[in-house]
Amino acid sequence: MEQATLPELQYDYNALEPYYDAQTVEIHHTKHHAGYVKGFNNAQAKLKDARETNDYTLIKHYEHELAFHGAGHQLHTLFWENMRPGQDNNVPSDALQQRLASSFGSYDNFVAQFKKATASVEGSGWGVLAAHDDGTMHIFAVHNHQNAFVPGCKVLLVCDVWEHAYYLKYQNRRAEWIENFMNIINWDVVEQRL
Repeated sequence: MEQATLPELQYDYNALEPYYDAQTVEIHHTKHHAGYVKGFNNAQAKLKDARETNDYTLIKHYEHELAFHGAGHQLHTLFWENMRPGQDNNVPSDALQQRLASSFGSYDNFVAQFKKATASVEGSGWGVLAAHDDGTMHIFAVHNHQNAFVPGCKVLLVCDVWEHAYYLKYQNRRAEWIENFMNIINWDVVEQRL
């Protein structure tokens, strides 16, 4: 496995205003996401050392660290790609709306379910839209990082609801953060992943 690197954002830290404040985006990217990159690389190094020395005393710990930090890195990378400078009433293309409607009954049903599932995450986690191999789409309320979703599903869209993702601007108003997140979704990227 290659070492992870912190991806550069495709926009300035203030580009997502007023929906997502520059200070949070910068801290989230340079401190939190960078921390997952560092943790993942450290776990890889420790596991390599364990194999070379045949000392597996801490194998459970470092396997957990690899999964936790690796999933955090991957989901954050998707999260940054999922966003672009926002607009009120941000909606996907007609074709993507039809695909969402085929799985959720209507685009509005998708929006309602995604918001509710994401807001319902107990503690830290993610709202995730994923597509199964058969083309159906599913929404998951993912707790932490590595406690994910059905195998065979490809992640299309993620909304970070760890408190570090929104607390400076929204404090404990998670539902308001999710509502504003809908205005900065990069639907083109979601459609490309599909």
